[in-house]
Amino acid sequence: MDSTQAAGVPKLTITVPIFNEKDNIQPLHEKVCAAMAALAQSWELVFVDDGSRDGSGKVLDAIAANDTRVSVVHFVRNYGQTAAMMAGMDYARGEIIVPMDGDLQNDPTDIARLLAKLDEGFDVVSGWRKDRQDHAIKRNLPSRLANALISRVSGVRLHDYGCSLKAYRREVLEGVKLYGEMHRFVPIYAAWNGARVTEMPVTHHPRLHGESKYGLERIVKVVLDLIVVKFLFRYASKPIYVFGGFGLLCILASLLAGVWAIALKLFQGTSFSRTPLPLLCVFLGAVGVLSVLMGLLAEMLNRTYHESQAKPVYKIARIIGPAHSAGDIH
Repeated sequence: MDSTQAAGVPKLTITVPIFNEKDNIQPLHEKVCAAMAALAQSWELVFVDDGSRDGSGKVLDAIAANDTRVSVVHFVRNYGQTAAMMAGMDYARGEIIVPMDGDLQNDPTDIARLLAKLDEGFDVVSGWRKDRQDHAIKRNLPSRLANALISRVSGVRLHDYGCSLKAYRREVLEGVKLYGEMHRFVPIYAAWNGARVTEMPVTHHPRLHGESKYGLERIVKVVLDLIVVKFLFRYASKPIYVFGGFGLLCILASLLAGVWAIALKLFQGTSFSRTPLPLLCVFLGAVGVLSVLMGLLAEMLNRTYHESQAKPVYKIARIIGPAHSAGDIH
């Protein structure tokens, strides 16, 4: 196959992380090409080889050699899906970025529907595997519980955060850096920064080749990452509220424990050595002071981060009139 496209930046970039999907790569490429043939816009396909050991890299290179719309980014080792998706976004050139899985469970024909939904005025369209073709207990049930928890904590109500098939306008991904299992939280980052987020049902096929790379242990990682995301959103600019607040509570509890121990000594003759209250007083007091100091240190680091790199603490949607920032005036 010898495919070329007009010179210039493609409008659409499809990104696909690959880890040991040798038997799925060629069929996926063919399905993407068939689906995109019906769309009258330029596109590219960026594969990210996440340290595959089954020969996937050679298959990807062979496809890229015969299709100029295909790029392949090879990792030196396996870094995980989040890193692979981040690399796909970093090397994407299109105005619209559509990540999807490399296991053939996502259907490329849904891309046109996602783009149509974007045209309605949304910035992010998240796929919803409404009829998910996975194991009911090992995959589907934990996923439903995790999605309900994420929706409740974040305030962004989506049925399926774990679905990789999404469509993003490029601007909502600017400045987004992903770690751990945080690729599923991109719609949350976007919504918190003013993006219009919606979802739509997409097709989900059963896996035909290879093995799933995910297990129940992922739930723990997702919960921990969710805590990080919530903390960064609410307290990244004022960490003293978390550390200082916890520290003050510990100090208050320490004082109460100390007063209680003294009261027992004075009114009931209870020796300090016969109650854990003095030890609790000292322990909580130390934890409280350390927490407050940690909050102050976090505040100093936060100011260093913003001031040394001229990082703004706000994001402007638009400016009407002749206003300029001080940095724009020469």
